Amino acid sequence: MIVKRYLEPKLSVSRHLLLLVATLLWLATGLSFTTAKAQAQEPLEIVALGDSLTAGYQLPPGEGFVPQLQAALRARGHSVVVQNAGVSGDTSAGGLARLDWSIPPSTDAVIVELGANDALRGVAPEVTRQNLTKIIESLQARGLTILLAGMYAPPNLGLAYADRFNPIYPELAKKYDLIYYPFFLDGVAGIKDLNLADGIHPNADGIQIIVQRILPKAEQLIGRINK
Repeated sequence: MIVKRYLEPKLSVSRHLLLLVATLLWLATGLSFTTAKAQAQEPLEIVALGDSLTAGYQLPPGEGFVPQLQAALRARGHSVVVQNAGVSGDTSAGGLARLDWSIPPSTDAVIVELGANDALRGVAPEVTRQNLTKIIESLQARGLTILLAGMYAPPNLGLAYADRFNPIYPELAKKYDLIYYPFFLDGVAGIKDLNLADGIHPNADGIQIIVQRILPKAEQLIGRINK
């Protein structure tokens, strides 16, 4: 009896400890599951890093590239938010300089649309290449998936300039295994009815065509994020 009375409290304490540990493990498992489930339901975040073509220059709210692309992706069933990191007049150097604060930690992927203003200003193509390279390497170091939107040099700069500028985008896309859209203004450049009065920036109809044409690449971007 003495032995029994001595052991019973210890056995009781042990049982309580086991129950406590089991309860804590159950709660931890439940919390982990809930957190993972909540994270799985969060939309993917894509940031469009670019110039006025991305920013929606002189377009009403909802008619620029970013809101139209987001609407098109959601219409196809993708849970996604597209953030606008376009700055009118920005060059590749400007995009590089603001890269860290333009791409928040919550970002899953980036559409890079830069270089048009480099060409318009006659920036040395080697400089544009260096800037874009640094942008790409910085984003990939953060584990971000990239869609690179290409650009062509304006004809008035001559063949010599174009021969140095135009290969930048396909060569970088190949080197860094990027999703690549060869010409951001494809189907829109030079068409009066699809551009603003300046003949350079797309109007809402022009943006709609751009979105329709780049949409398969944007979906490819989402597919690569989800791998």
